[in-house]
Amino acid sequence: MNILTRAIVSNSEMIKNYKACREKADKLGKVFVLKNNQPDAVLFSITEYERLSPLIEYIESLDLKNVEEFISALPQKEKGKNN
Repeated sequence: MNILTRAIVSNSEMIKNYKACREKADKLGKVFVLKNNQPDAVLFSITEYERLSPLIEYIESLDLKNVEEFISALPQKEKGKNN
């Protein structure tokens, strides 16, 4: 997964400047929240969430074996390429 540097915010920045982080998510689709320099959460814009929601609901309806099959059938990105 490629993560844009500008789409990363710290946990403390999220707490102090939620509105700015929400606006950044609106602009970029999502922002990744780090706590102690480790991934902690993802804030999606409502537009991005609505776009992904049908897929999320479909995956949630599958049993574990089918989820694993679904994931293994996804196309693999080449490392170092932005697709």
